[in-house]
Amino acid sequence: MEGIDGLLAAGEQALGTGDWVAARAAFGEAVGISATARGLAGLGDAHWWLGDVGTAFSCWKQAYAQFRRTDPAQAVFTAIGLSLLYDANFGDRAAARGWAARAVRVSSEVGDPVVTAWASLARAGCTDDASQVAASSEAAYDIAVEAGDHDLELCALSLWGSALINRGHVLEGTELLDEALAGALGGEGTRPDTVVFTSCLLMRSCVRGADFLRVVQWTRSLDGFIDRYGCPYLHATCRASYGAVLACTGDWPRAETELSAAAELARDALPTVQAEAAAFLADLRLAQGRLAEARRLLTGFEDRSVVVPVLAAVHLAGGEAAVAISLIQRRLDRSMPLEEARLREVLGQACLTTGDRAGAAAEAARLSALGSKTDSGLIAARGARLCGQTLLAEGRHREAVLRLSAAQTWFGLLEMPLEVARTRMILAAAMAPDEPAAAVAEARMALAVFEDLGAAADADAAAAWLRAAGAGAARLGPRGVGLLTKREYDVLTVLAEGLPNPEIAARLYISRRTVEHHVASILSKLGVRNRTEAAAYVTRVSE
Repeated sequence: MEGIDGLLAAGEQALGTGDWVAARAAFGEAVGISATARGLAGLGDAHWWLGDVGTAFSCWKQAYAQFRRTDPAQAVFTAIGLSLLYDANFGDRAAARGWAARAVRVSSEVGDPVVTAWASLARAGCTDDASQVAASSEAAYDIAVEAGDHDLELCALSLWGSALINRGHVLEGTELLDEALAGALGGEGTRPDTVVFTSCLLMRSCVRGADFLRVVQWTRSLDGFIDRYGCPYLHATCRASYGAVLACTGDWPRAETELSAAAELARDALPTVQAEAAAFLADLRLAQGRLAEARRLLTGFEDRSVVVPVLAAVHLAGGEAAVAISLIQRRLDRSMPLEEARLREVLGQACLTTGDRAGAAAEAARLSALGSKTDSGLIAARGARLCGQTLLAEGRHREAVLRLSAAQTWFGLLEMPLEVARTRMILAAAMAPDEPAAAVAEARMALAVFEDLGAAADADAAAAWLRAAGAGAARLGPRGVGLLTKREYDVLTVLAEGLPNPEIAARLYISRRTVEHHVASILSKLGVRNRTEAAAYVTRVSE
């Protein structure tokens, strides 16, 4: 037993320092001698941080069975972990609710209000009713403060903030999310899992509210944690959300990398999680003008709520306005404010496409009313843009310019370059009758953004508009080597020698992950499909 105790102590010390490989080795050896609950739980933790979710679940389930007989309090916490991960990694709400319910029932045997509060918080996290989640989180927070349990306090604050955002109280909710993650990174909690929980909730909530600047700022603040423990976005849902942030803020090469990684993490998940990764990637394909690929990605997920706004936009872009209208009208009453805003904007645009100005005006009014009930900049931006488009369709150009200018400002503050450029194009059309030169200038700026991003369909439309306005605008296509940064050019030069990523990283003294990001960016900027074509491009340029 002394040997096992030493291995367990070594494993726990390794977990505390973030040395997951050493922890896996120590706990694995201990479990090989005797599969104790303590050893299985620690081995599950190590496998989880190393990305082996399946093995982690197997270990935790075995640990739960033993803890249930010997240590009810630890059984509660193991059940809570299983509940959270069934939801976040596999999208299995039934299993998540089952484990949360088990945690609540077993906690009643323990008789500790803190343990009961943790179990209640887990049950709240599996609930779709945002008001109930907020109430349960507030109650758990009160118990945490009284007991001095900072991990519970920070997790309760985070879930409370997320619930408030789902109810449309974006400013109040994000304040709580910021506070929770600040406390977690500030070392108030005792477990790195608290950083994972709070950072993941902040990521997902910010994506829903298009608060991308906040995500970028917090990502920088996480650098120290990442150096010690690794990336906190361990769940497929969080990884997909991060990819969506990169796509919306214009970093499309890195978005490709993260969304592909999310899709891989979600491969064994239930359709709910797979659908989210597919929806975000399809949205990127739609922005790139790759309509057929976007449709293919969404196949099989058409009834999922996260997919509906993207699918409706795909139908509209494909000239199927009536299909888009029918789809949206069937789903509007089941949407939360942020999803409703996008659905109503697409619905209004579809109405304009079919010549239904009254319908578009009605949706613009509803969207404006929705914006007045919330403090979401994204809803305000969508509402102002749809109002501007409706006014433009009615020939009220000056009023349209005012609303579209407001929308452009909002999208700019949200750091959404594609939406800024799309709004510029509508603004150009509104300005054209009275200020043709200024309109052309707006359209040229929009075209430059479309070209740089790789938004092919939008770029083609902008170039056509400029030609119709009498201002020549040839499509530039991929910008080539001149658009690469110095570091990207260095990576391309070594890549052309035929070296794999690990050797490129060693040659340039950078991480393999950084090489992956640079290679993805290079392929996108050069407009090539793979490394072989990139190497051939270098050869042609050098000749």
